[in-house]
Amino acid sequence: MTDDNDTSTVVAIQQAQLLLAEKRTSLATLRTGIAVFALPLSVLSVLVATSRYYNVLEVMHLFVPLAILTGGLAILGVYLISRAVLKIRKFDRMLQGISSRHEQVAELLE
Repeated sequence: MTDDNDTSTVVAIQQAQLLLAEKRTSLATLRTGIAVFALPLSVLSVLVATSRYYNVLEVMHLFVPLAILTGGLAILGVYLISRAVLKIRKFDRMLQGISSRHEQVAELLE
């Protein structure tokens, strides 16, 4: 009987390790999403700060593609952030389920 219990605990620990690795990957995605989202904000803040040195109508041929690019990057950043947060919450729930079934795993995750 103890062999089955030990095997079950080993499998639970391995599952927890896998989930923690996936969570680490999602955290990296979150970090990337924040960086991608911050880039358009930085570009727009520079444009606003230097707006007195140019006329928007004169540089419209440059401004429109830049606005499209920054908008696309902002959307990509929001997508990466929201996807990562949802996955992190999912992995946390799965880890909580494993730790509720296995006392030794719960001790490791504290």
